[in-house]
Amino acid sequence: MPLLASILAGIIPMLTYLLIIWKMDKYEPEPLKLIAANFLWGAIGAVILSIAGSYFFVLFLQIFSIYESSMVHSVIIAPVVEEIAKALFLLYIISKRDFDNITDGLVYGAAIGLGFGMSENIFYFITYGTTVENWIFLVAVRSTFSAVMHGLATAVVGAFFGMAKYSNLKFRYILPPGGLAIASFIHFMWNYSVSFENTFYWGFAFIVVAAISFILIFGMSLKTERKIIKSELKGEIPDNHITILLSKLKKEPGWVDEVEQKNYIKSAINLAFRKRQLQQKIKQSKTLIEDDIKKLREYLSSVNITNEEE
Repeated sequence: MPLLASILAGIIPMLTYLLIIWKMDKYEPEPLKLIAANFLWGAIGAVILSIAGSYFFVLFLQIFSIYESSMVHSVIIAPVVEEIAKALFLLYIISKRDFDNITDGLVYGAAIGLGFGMSENIFYFITYGTTVENWIFLVAVRSTFSAVMHGLATAVVGAFFGMAKYSNLKFRYILPPGGLAIASFIHFMWNYSVSFENTFYWGFAFIVVAAISFILIFGMSLKTERKIIKSELKGEIPDNHITILLSKLKKEPGWVDEVEQKNYIKSAINLAFRKRQLQQKIKQSKTLIEDDIKKLREYLSSVNITNEEE
């Protein structure tokens, strides 16, 4: 098939999935520049690291005369190496102030996984789409399942990073490795199931269940965010503004100075999350969080409220 068709078939579905997931984060959408950075890491950085990591892994097995085959590589080596490579960028992203809950981890992780899936799909479409029928089959299966698996797996790691960042639990440091283990298992289950004709369709069913689980977890995370916003903004801004922030009405004009509306919404929601983070007593971040809260309160009190009584 033409090179351009394969490239577009790799890019368009993944960007569509990414846009849907970004839109799902309705209370505090992540900055597009960070979304793009995660997506590009998955598409380029993680791919390069995975190739290098797989090479050294196989070399290690050969040095110690440990049996290695294409099946071992696909089912065991690839899931571990690729999930580590994808997750490494989250170590950088987690230090950003925009990464402050489970929802953020789900979004950033999915962005990395979808970027990786995009590059892998383009390679497969170009290499194995030798006939029109083969190419259409590959595009359908890989765009619907294989690349989605990458997004779901790394989203799990991101969620565990989100839980670990602002947790007081003594075992919080084992959460990221735990998420990585689950992501590798998801990857393993998919690769294993599609390696055999009699388990092929079980792989499809597994990804469908994983995708439904992702949506449910995402919904639960948003529900938690809603509760945080509602409770932490009580007394900080007018009650009717809290109601508006939690609805589609927040985009409507007339309830706050239109020039400041976008920044007012973002600042109010950030204040709610910063207050909750302060309650979690993370010593390393306390001063920064307190400074953020002070600045956000000063800004919100300075904004002209045009329709407070509604």
